[in-house]
This record gives sequence, structure tokens and C-alpha cells, in this order.
Amino acid sequence: MWQTEVPDIDSSAKAVVGRVLHLQELMTERINRNLAKFNLKFPSYAVIATIRVSGPPYRMSPGELLSRIVLSSGGLSNLLRRMEADGYIIRRADEHDARGVQVELTPRGIAVAEEAMRTHAELEHELIRGLSGAEQETLGRLLAKAIVLNSAV
Repeated sequence: MWQTEVPDIDSSAKAVVGRVLHLQELMTERINRNLAKFNLKFPSYAVIATIRVSGPPYRMSPGELLSRIVLSSGGLSNLLRRMEADGYIIRRADEHDARGVQVELTPRGIAVAEEAMRTHAELEHELIRGLSGAEQETLGRLLAKAIVLNSAV
């Protein structure tokens, strides 16, 4: 239809971009449904899982978090406020930088992270189970390349 109606516009990228956006929607919906049993949505899960895999003492600066997850600094501040109210994290003054803050998992945050990480990993495998190992590897490489190309913009 695009080719017929607007032949002067090169719409050849639509097949890839449209499918990536649709896949992101489908995966996000399944991930959030899976995380709902822990009263989490993906952004909160990403924060607690990222801090948990950083190792003891399970604490990171907001800047470190921003470098590892995809959120704006304002979005992260609001998310951390909610997560602190929910008892998953506490924010402490940075011992090494008087102007800085450290985000630390509470015992509740650690317990939820460990439980949610297991079910999330299982779901990730389920989401790609129809792809062979070689296809998963190729797709992973191609998506990483697309991310690098678009990050440089």
C-alpha cells in the first residue's frame, strides 16, 4: 500500500522497524504480566535486578544505574521515590562523595529481586524458545549493532 499510495517515499525500513516496535510491545506486556506477581513493572525490576547483580553491599549510585538501564534521570528519580516508599530500596548519603547518594536494596528488595530474577529468566527463555541457538546469536548481534548505530545519533 505504501509503495502504491506514496511511491516517492522509500518505505522499505517499515518492515523491520514496525516489527521491532510490535515485538517490544508484546514482550513488555508479557514481562509486566509476569512481574505483576511481585508487584513490579519492568523499570522497578530493572533497578532491583541491576543493583542485586552488582554484588554486596547491593548499592549503586543513580549515575551507575542510569548507565546500565534505559531511563531518563527524572524518570529514575521518580521511580526511586516510589520504590523507596514500597520498601525495596533506601537512599543513603554517599560515604565517599558528600554531594552524592547511594541506592541500596533493603532486605525486602533483595528477596524480591532473587525471586523475580528466576521467573524473569525463565520467561526470557520462553520468549525466544522458537529460535535456534544460532538464530538467537545472530539476532542478538544484529540488535546490538542496531542499538550502537542508533546510540551514536
